Amino acid sequence: MSVDDDKRLAAFAAVDLVEDGMVLGLGTGSTAVFAVELLGERVKRGLKIKGVPTSDSTAKLAKSVGIPIVTLDEFPQLDLDIDGADEVEPTLCLIKGGGGALLREKIVAYASKRVVIIVDEKKLVDKLGKFHLPIEVVPFSRGLVQETIKKMGASSVVREKNGQVFHTDENNLILDCDFGLIDDPRALGQQLSLIPGVVEHGLFLDMVERVIIGGDGSVKTLLR
Repeated sequence: MSVDDDKRLAAFAAVDLVEDGMVLGLGTGSTAVFAVELLGERVKRGLKIKGVPTSDSTAKLAKSVGIPIVTLDEFPQLDLDIDGADEVEPTLCLIKGGGGALLREKIVAYASKRVVIIVDEKKLVDKLGKFHLPIEVVPFSRGLVQETIKKMGASSVVREKNGQVFHTDENNLILDCDFGLIDDPRALGQQLSLIPGVVEHGLFLDMVERVIIGGDGSVKTLLR
């Protein structure tokens, strides 16, 4: 089976957790796309849900498949958030932000009673950090943040897409940072949050209820 098949299997399992009347967080990225599409199929069959998308691209997809869109102003607490991840380690700490939506993704996860992450088995790691850590920064602070990260012993590059500097939906920049393998994600997260101009970092710590992994034609679940 392909990686996409594994992602779809994980998405099927996550969507099975959705019940009528729920207000959902709708994640961003290639795996979350499968979940949104599957939810749209269930909506066409009569499922009543509402969704808070974590990016403009997810909002566009959700609308196209018939999922009613609401905001956190209307529903500040969500029943369930379904999203993907770039890396998952055994204690269910994550790196996210490969799709450039880490700020909204973390806000929606924080607002959710339950957070379910769906991945293919290649996203499982013993220790975070092989995937470069995304950090969202205010454009004015880019040089300061990059110099601070350099003093921390890491390298960083400003993310580009199609040859142009990438801007998030909030019009910020993403720095993709190489800290090497991260021995203490919590300590690093605290350090990064103290840097002026850092809007958010891609370490998702102690937020996840379960991770659903697709691989070899089956799924398995890791529980917090």
